[in-house]
Amino acid sequence: MRIGLALPQYDVSISGESPLRFETVVAWAQAAERLGLDSIWLSDHVSWDLAKYGGSAETSGLFEPIVTLGALARCTQRVRLGTLVLLEALRPPAVLAKSLVSLDRISGGRLDIGLGAGWYAPDFAAVGLGLPTPGERIDRLGESLEIVTRLLAGEAVTFEGRYHRVDGAKLLPPPLQTPRPPVWVGGRGNRLLGLVARYAEGWNTCWAISPTDYQERLDQLARACDRVGRDPATVRRSLGLYLLVGENETDLQRRFDRLVEVSPAGVLAGQTLGSFREGRLVGTVQEVREKVDQWVSLGVEEIIAGLGAVPFQATSLDDLEMFTAALR
Repeated sequence: MRIGLALPQYDVSISGESPLRFETVVAWAQAAERLGLDSIWLSDHVSWDLAKYGGSAETSGLFEPIVTLGALARCTQRVRLGTLVLLEALRPPAVLAKSLVSLDRISGGRLDIGLGAGWYAPDFAAVGLGLPTPGERIDRLGESLEIVTRLLAGEAVTFEGRYHRVDGAKLLPPPLQTPRPPVWVGGRGNRLLGLVARYAEGWNTCWAISPTDYQERLDQLARACDRVGRDPATVRRSLGLYLLVGENETDLQRRFDRLVEVSPAGVLAGQTLGSFREGRLVGTVQEVREKVDQWVSLGVEEIIAGLGAVPFQATSLDDLEMFTAALR
């Protein structure tokens, strides 16, 4: 099992630190590498708020992922650098592919590319779009994936779709990774899983899901692969999960109480440790080991750890240390 870390990225990621300092992001990235983690990840928004999670609707700032990962590539040596996930609407696909190739080369071939359809209306408004319907967002992503994956594979691409078009585009220089940097598609819907089957090396979903629900999505993915003549076993699987690990129940409760204290106001209102366990990687060392074994049995090859109650929050380094120790 490979382990990744969702880095702090937002002004609400670290209790008491707003705006978030780049030095803090670097420190967490280097800590992940020092602890032997395999990858570090950033998300993609223009701005952010926590209303969806029960928190404030006040806009929060964040670091842009491609630029930030480029900087982190020079501050780390081994960990892979991933996007979880890039929003299709924010960048023309040929320009996106060019940026990603540059990042792959800057990092020495350590890039994992996650792409998604998006859902957060202010991101679309920032580029002059109303929030498209779910179907339109999937169609836009499909066109972008076709262009990006073909360019990354070294093709000269001419494509004319409803939303995107290119004429003889080619990436020079090419990426370091061959045949191309791995492309992951993030999400859970049936049509999105069809895009995974058609275009991607891997599939990711996050941040809370039960093994039963995950198996149902795997069954849908298998059907999508059958439709395009692909072996479902060739689709790599990563899973983002909130995590909290204690030496025992007393320590676990202590850590949960601390999480409540440092999390943004409102996001854990009414939650107990018992309810927080559901769909998350939460428990004693032995319980977490058993949960990880269950995810391995479902074909998950990498867990991306979310240290908090909202995406890309970071609590305390000893929460991450406890998790890595539990897997040794």
